[in-house]
Amino acid sequence: MSELQPIIPARDDTNPSASSLPAATTHDPIDPPPITDQEVGEYREQDRFLPIANVSRIMKGAVPPTAKIAKDAKECVQECVSEFISFITSEAAEKCQMEKRKTIGGEDILYAMGTLGFENYAETLKIHLAKLRQYQNGVSGGPGGSGTGNGGGGGGPGKEQNELRDDE
Repeated sequence: MSELQPIIPARDDTNPSASSLPAATTHDPIDPPPITDQEVGEYREQDRFLPIANVSRIMKGAVPPTAKIAKDAKECVQECVSEFISFITSEAAEKCQMEKRKTIGGEDILYAMGTLGFENYAETLKIHLAKLRQYQNGVSGGPGGSGTGNGGGGGGPGKEQNELRDDE
């Protein structure tokens, strides 16, 4: 009969580099079934890609109403934009990690885009970000009134509000 191993191994105070973990690990009697390659593929696609409906809607907005877009074209763009977002976000996350911050902000994304060679897009997005923040300040009750903008959830302040803010 073999000797039973103690659950907690004896501590060796003479050797500080000795590990306190047992040499062999034990497995739970109930192991979950292994994940199949098909399940991994399905998980990755759902986790990595933007919804195809959203991509399709954006693509349709960029072509004439009579144009049709093939399914494989939508899937290709879906994969490309998802990869682009991951690329930019990982660069921004790296910057935040170096600065010991946990939250990625708009400026971090703009910095990442400039660093990765997308300066032309970054300039346009700086303007977009400034307008978004200006709008959010108006909605949250900042200077400029009630912040209702153009009279109904249209995504931005109306022309009149922009003209007022430019004059202020």
